[in-house]
Amino acid sequence: MQSVTILGATGSIGTSTLDVIARHPDRYCVFALTAFSRREALREQCIKHRPAIAVIGSELDAAWLRNALAEHGLPTEVLSGEQALVDVANAGEVDIVMAAIVGAAGLVPTLAAVRAGKRVLLANKEALVTSGALFMKEVEQSGALLLPIDSEHNAIFQCLPHQHREGLARQGVSQLLLTASGGPFRDWPAERLKDVTPDQACAHPNWSMGRKISVDSASMMNKGLELIEACWLFDTTPDKIQIVIHPQSVIHSMAAYNDGSVLAQLGNPDMRTPIAFGLAWPERIDAGVEMLDLFAIGRLDFEAPDERRFPCLRLAREAMNAGDSAPAVLNAANEIAVQAFLEDQLAFVSIPELVEAVLISQPLQPITDLDSVLEYDRRARDEARRLLRSRFS
Repeated sequence: MQSVTILGATGSIGTSTLDVIARHPDRYCVFALTAFSRREALREQCIKHRPAIAVIGSELDAAWLRNALAEHGLPTEVLSGEQALVDVANAGEVDIVMAAIVGAAGLVPTLAAVRAGKRVLLANKEALVTSGALFMKEVEQSGALLLPIDSEHNAIFQCLPHQHREGLARQGVSQLLLTASGGPFRDWPAERLKDVTPDQACAHPNWSMGRKISVDSASMMNKGLELIEACWLFDTTPDKIQIVIHPQSVIHSMAAYNDGSVLAQLGNPDMRTPIAFGLAWPERIDAGVEMLDLFAIGRLDFEAPDERRFPCLRLAREAMNAGDSAPAVLNAANEIAVQAFLEDQLAFVSIPELVEAVLISQPLQPITDLDSVLEYDRRARDEARRLLRSRFS
């Protein structure tokens, strides 16, 4: 029996993880569930899955949750705050940590799980984007098992030999191909994008996701962040990664080899597949996902991304090539920009404009430790907020 902590339990990845775990009560049990503010959803999860510990952002919400669970006679201990997240991520009772907190907020507890040598299922790409080399060094030193859960990186992992960390070129891999649906605005002309609303941006054609990642998908920043993540996960460079628009979201990504072979991982667009893969690897277990019906799909289409309409791809590639603090600044500025867009304070087309302005304003700084990552993140957010008031208001 393996014990699981889910960081970000009430989001789409967290709920899908609980669905897979519930299908295998003989293999997995829940140790801790965490949420930032969705206390009602966390209460229902605790009632159903009976974790030993629940963590929520504020002590006010924690007090409410304690009372709510006590009414049901549950012994779940309720904690609050960032240190509690760290504690349930590195607890000795835990075997597996699902890192699914949205944004840079997931960095500290995810890194704690890595340092404790856990099996870490990484669904929080921003943790790796912001800390890069530091994060991967901690993985190597701790002996943690890092398994990617984003469907694209999980697909690439499945298409590579187990020895890929020894160098892709040594394994005969010439290129990685990251697929992208293109989001809801793939066919929109540039002039229509200035009028995009938050609800339109969050209406992803294939995937059911949270609002922040849905906006990132619509702007294609999500694919830019995935490019950076892929560079660190697979020890490669942006020039070895090709973004491929694939509207059906059936091929989740590919690896091209020197002999002309291209290996692809296919499946229905359901995150339970990579989650089940991460939980059981190297075994395969039932994820509750229907087998792909190729006859029903009928066709698979591919096209190149238009970086003029979606400049976030360019910005992410440039940030990765610049290195040092640039990816952390990119991510921080994007999080502020997306939140402003969702609150109707910023136009959709101004998201990359704000991100680029912050990138230009912040000097490159070396990433030396966790504190430096958090400091560059803070500075970038402060600058993004300042620019929102002065230039984009």
